[in-house]
Amino acid sequence: MSLLSFPTSFFFALMSTAFLPLPSAVHAATAPVAPWVPDLGDGTYKNPVLFADYSDPDAVRVGDDFYLVSSSFLHAPALPILHSKDLVNWTIVNHVVAQQTPVEYFALPRHGQGVWAPAIRHHAGKFWITYPDPDFGIYLTTAKDAAGAWTPPVLIKAGKGLIDPCPFWDDDGQLYLLHGWAKSRAGISNLLTLHTLSADGTKVLDAGEIIIDANKLPGWTTLEGPKLYKREGYYYVFAPAGGVATGFQAVFRSKNLRGPYENRIVLDQGKTAINGPHQGAWVDTPSGENWFLHFQDRDAFGRVVHLQPMAWRDGWPVIGADADGDGKGEPVLTHKKPNIARAQPIAVPQTSDEFDAPTLGLQWQWNANPRPTWASLSARPGQLRLASIPAPKTRNDGTPTPNSIYDAPNFLLQKFPAPEFTVTTALEFSPAADGETAGLTVFGYNYAVLGLRRSATGLRLVLTINNGANKPGAEEREVAGVDAKAGPVYLRVTVEADATCRFAYSLDQKKFTPIGDPFKASVDRWIGAKVGLIATAPASAAKTGHADFNWFHVSAPVR
Repeated sequence: MSLLSFPTSFFFALMSTAFLPLPSAVHAATAPVAPWVPDLGDGTYKNPVLFADYSDPDAVRVGDDFYLVSSSFLHAPALPILHSKDLVNWTIVNHVVAQQTPVEYFALPRHGQGVWAPAIRHHAGKFWITYPDPDFGIYLTTAKDAAGAWTPPVLIKAGKGLIDPCPFWDDDGQLYLLHGWAKSRAGISNLLTLHTLSADGTKVLDAGEIIIDANKLPGWTTLEGPKLYKREGYYYVFAPAGGVATGFQAVFRSKNLRGPYENRIVLDQGKTAINGPHQGAWVDTPSGENWFLHFQDRDAFGRVVHLQPMAWRDGWPVIGADADGDGKGEPVLTHKKPNIARAQPIAVPQTSDEFDAPTLGLQWQWNANPRPTWASLSARPGQLRLASIPAPKTRNDGTPTPNSIYDAPNFLLQKFPAPEFTVTTALEFSPAADGETAGLTVFGYNYAVLGLRRSATGLRLVLTINNGANKPGAEEREVAGVDAKAGPVYLRVTVEADATCRFAYSLDQKKFTPIGDPFKASVDRWIGAKVGLIATAPASAAKTGHADFNWFHVSAPVR
């Protein structure tokens, strides 16, 4: 049986680093205050409702419950699922895929590859997710319970450049699939293609038909991310265009599934500061309200998720605020919360972790498919032990990496959770090789590590950075350091609104001393910067040690 034949939860329990929900009461008394809370507590909310990199969101309502999925690109576990009762208060409840497939291919960090924009639907008593890997094709996975085990992904259409698939069941029960194209792989774009699928969704039954060609629309570029719905006799395709950071939300409609379609721009930036508002999901509430979830590109902070009120007027959706009544809305920053039967407790996606549960929190992801030897929560109960993994000898393309860990697979990371925040962790270090390093990291094209490093003369607390680490020849350099002991040492980074990161350390958890100059966080390929932990050793190390982290706290900024 392959690894992917096991349910996600079983696989990660086997590894002692399972990604399962943490009980809500764990450490409630000591947990730091969340740095971003969209629920204002007075019946209103502020945007973004998810100030984190949940890019390309799609969502579905089942009864009184809402479920949201998003892209995860190279990370594992992949395909996060968030749950909410009111579209404002969200928590992470699962990851669909424990290890990305093909498993060995994604044993290395594949920056910009992996899971692109997925779609989630509920039909015939189960959840369906279609997702694309632009280098391999379109996959399908299903589950009876969104927070439970999902079936191993099935490749339903192989090919390069197939992206953003969305399943759709027509009134007669026939299943279809609509998808876009990535020019980087396929050589074509701005097109939406419709396929007929088998009833179980695992087989494509035709050659496909282009039903929308935005190349015929003057000035339109990068039409992608389609979501297909039907309402009052019309087929509606919600699709973004214009690019990730600068685009808009379009809607196409037709009485015939295969067209021709008329179109309208229904949401753009307008006079607001919310750039590129587009790509997301139309959902309704049990009370009959309509809402639209979309992303906004915030550079190093990733593609954060906004919630907009939506109404239907003359057969077209109107999203956000439409002050002039022209049918094209612009984003709202605050609004009355969705009308639901019962008020919900304030909740935010998990960030801090005390490391004393049997499993890691669902906020954690690796930079590649993980191995069982990388981490343990049982070797020293109450702490996370990371093994010092030898750095790769070469980049993924085979070029030497004399002094860079950009392509190290064992970065344990989570998303930036707010426009400003502080992360603090406690480290004890047991190295076995000179050059072995462990500590707190901010990761992207620019990465930094504040931690302990063993040298021939003893342990040092060092801050190392690598700017433009994705470029050939980029090397890590030590920018600050002091002599140190094995720990405990307390490491801290405060991230400011312009993605400036300020590092500090303490030996007593009371007085923190700044170290090094400010560091500028950056994106990685298609994703925002991340913060987390790393333990690494030189590629040539024959024997390596480990690092123990007592806790990982995310809070409002500490200055």
